[in-house]
Amino acid sequence: MALPLSSEDQARADLYALAARLLLAPPGEALLGQLAAADPILSEGGDPALEQAWEKLVLASSVMDAGAVQDEFDALFISDGTPKINPYGSLYLSGFMNDAPLAELRGDLARFGIQRMRGVGEFEDHLGALCETMRVLIAGGAGIPRRSHHEQQAFFEARIAPWYERCLSDIAGAEGANYYRLVAAFVGALLAIEADAFVVEEGFDD
Repeated sequence: MALPLSSEDQARADLYALAARLLLAPPGEALLGQLAAADPILSEGGDPALEQAWEKLVLASSVMDAGAVQDEFDALFISDGTPKINPYGSLYLSGFMNDAPLAELRGDLARFGIQRMRGVGEFEDHLGALCETMRVLIAGGAGIPRRSHHEQQAFFEARIAPWYERCLSDIAGAEGANYYRLVAAFVGALLAIEADAFVVEEGFDD
């Protein structure tokens, strides 16, 4: 029997989906327009970091030109040589691309029934791909059941938590980062809330 999806988990999945989309490819005019018209995220007395990061991203999306964002994305993440930013877990965890952390991750994905899509150029340990994996673990996918919070936590803590802050700091501090400095702040705030929430839930389980 499929686990029920609460409104809170749907919201989490939606935010992970957006984080994945922005990290894997630059937003076009349509997505920038949708972001510019998006409702605020209210902290409701909690940590305001996500609310503030979201507000700045929404504002920037209302004034940014899609072509300029494309150029910025290409300058940061795409290069004939070595890009300024390589947001891959293996690189941050072991110092090498396509190293042991990627092999371990692929073992996790195989157990979940998640496969790399044909034609996708990014490896599975790309931070954007990991955000998409979290979305699937939360909400499920085609033929893939959603996973328990315990399984989500185990994956997050093993595959994302050890390195995401360093990666996002590199993105935010990279020369030429403008719109993506705000994307990094948004993703960082989201992942920090997730990390804190998992710790709280673990405390309740004890």
